[in-house]
Amino acid sequence: MGELITFFSDNQEKVMEQVLEHIGLTFISLLLAAVIAIPAGIFITRRPRLSGGVLAFTGILQTIPSIALLGFLIPILGIGLKPAIFALFLYALLPILRNTYTGISEVDAAVKEAALGIGLSKGQLLRQVELPLALPVIFAGLRTATVINVGVATLAAYIGAGGLGEFIFGGIALNNATMILAGALPAALLAIIFDQLLALLQNTNARKLSKAGKPLLLIIPLLSSAYFWPQAYAPGWSAGFPPEFMGRPDGYQKVVDTYGVDFTTTILNNALMYKAVYESEVDVISGYATDGRVEAFRLRQLEDDRHAFPPYYCAPIVQKKLAEENKKLTETLNLLAGRINDSVMTVLNHRVDFDKISPEQVARDFLKAEGLWRADQKQGGETLIIGSKIFTEQYILVELFSQLINGYTDYDVDTRPGLGGTKICFDALRNGEIDLYPEYTGTGLQVLLNPPQDTLERIITQPDAVYQYVSREFEAQYGLKWLAPLGFNNTYALMMREAQAESMDIKSISDLIRQQ
Repeated sequence: MGELITFFSDNQEKVMEQVLEHIGLTFISLLLAAVIAIPAGIFITRRPRLSGGVLAFTGILQTIPSIALLGFLIPILGIGLKPAIFALFLYALLPILRNTYTGISEVDAAVKEAALGIGLSKGQLLRQVELPLALPVIFAGLRTATVINVGVATLAAYIGAGGLGEFIFGGIALNNATMILAGALPAALLAIIFDQLLALLQNTNARKLSKAGKPLLLIIPLLSSAYFWPQAYAPGWSAGFPPEFMGRPDGYQKVVDTYGVDFTTTILNNALMYKAVYESEVDVISGYATDGRVEAFRLRQLEDDRHAFPPYYCAPIVQKKLAEENKKLTETLNLLAGRINDSVMTVLNHRVDFDKISPEQVARDFLKAEGLWRADQKQGGETLIIGSKIFTEQYILVELFSQLINGYTDYDVDTRPGLGGTKICFDALRNGEIDLYPEYTGTGLQVLLNPPQDTLERIITQPDAVYQYVSREFEAQYGLKWLAPLGFNNTYALMMREAQAESMDIKSISDLIRQQ
């Protein structure tokens, strides 16, 4: 609890910003849904034949997984607010529409006949009889939609729409429980507050509700302005960064400390960054040097001329005891040592991301080309569990390790790709939940070891020195062994569209600063 209080204290402005963004997402989408769903619910009570189809359609929308729905909307609406609000709007339709229809349909027929009998028109019947009697049911739908939207709105952070999901996904990527709670607890509190406010409105009589509506009409534009204004008019280069890069010591803060650059940042997941910069949604992203999308999206890697990022040479890391007791395993994995340079890894990534070839097939083709592939031996030995992080390159590396082990040893192999961020894989290895995974020397240096500043400055530009340091310290501190590097350096790199960088003569991060 103390860590959480300290986190809130140290990040007050960011917490308030995310809370406002979350309220904006929820409130605007709910308002739009109510404007559409309540009249639609009334309409289908007058057209019973249409009710089944309309309710079924909105029910189908409700069953679409939220991540999938956001993915469908991105090609149409881009990233940021528009797809997030539209997705939340769709999710809010069903409970409001269904409850409006149910509430009005269940008004006692005798009451309606009596109202018509005393001379009320159909419009008066709706306003003076049906809606007042159906109001508790309609409000129940609004409350359900509100709670749903507060929860689903956390996913908006994945597509750059902000909100409390930024803390949640950042915490998941970094295995930081405090950060996860810093997003989850305010989101849960918002759901409770909104639900209780709607309950209070539900129990307010019509005259008081009319008076409350006037200040509410003022709150709506103010709330919308507080949400949209910072995003529309923020200064500086616009940048799209994933949660892990924002939270890592060798990530965003390192760039700021080294270069003094000022970005207007949008949180995006790794899969969306490249498309976002390609389609001019942002100016800069934090890409990976060997990513196949760099060339495909015609991006320029900016030179890290002040060495903010260390070398990121990739190598398998395994339990020290496992490596020492199983020399055959170590020899097998070291068959890949030095065989994969930057350009080769880029091609392998490109084949998966753009040629849509499976990582398994890409790995097999590479091993055959190198004369390393062998058919699986008869299995029956111990089971080795190979883990990975959640991006293309790691999936390919897992397949390379797996196929080599199957072909050269009698181990059974169980792969666990896509475990998440660095800390999740690292902790799983230390706890014995996996036996090995591919890691990068720069990540080991600055994220997992975080050495003294003088040590960092002495070795950061020397790939061999970084490798020797992390090898020694991992063995001493964690009982883990780094095997031989595979040969490629998948360093972090800031990237821009090639055309934009060329027009502004930007070749390095320092050039980027001079142009801001």
